[in-house]
Amino acid sequence: MLNRLSEEAKISPRLRKNQNFHYGPDDTLQRMLNAIEPGSYIRPHKHENPDKREAFFALRGKIIILEFSSNGEITDHNILDSRKGNYGVEVAARTWHSMIALEEGSVAYEVKDGPYDPSNDKVFAPWAPEEGSIEVDHFMNEILCQLKLI
Repeated sequence: MLNRLSEEAKISPRLRKNQNFHYGPDDTLQRMLNAIEPGSYIRPHKHENPDKREAFFALRGKIIILEFSSNGEITDHNILDSRKGNYGVEVAARTWHSMIALEEGSVAYEVKDGPYDPSNDKVFAPWAPEEGSIEVDHFMNEILCQLKLI
């Protein structure tokens, strides 16, 4: 399953693919696999109104989970890498956050409070570029440079 999902992520325009395990958008506990490839951009966002927590667990590869201040400064980061015993992290509700794959074939198990309603699930950070914009590569490179990961 992980191999199939990673292969689908590699050919996806967004360089990621998820596999849901919850019963539907109304489920109060959303559970899924997230296969994510380097270069995939998840615009920093937070979950509020309703508040939702998220937890991420590294199944394979290396993924960085980032938290930001209200003006876009990195306030915390965790590199998830099961080979090094860094398995998971929880992100509190109302916390700006994102994730970046640091290795090909990275897969995380994600658990998030539900239900899922696309109209109010995420509040995107106004200081971060929109997905698909030409500023995305520079934004991601700045983050990785700041953390001395490139």
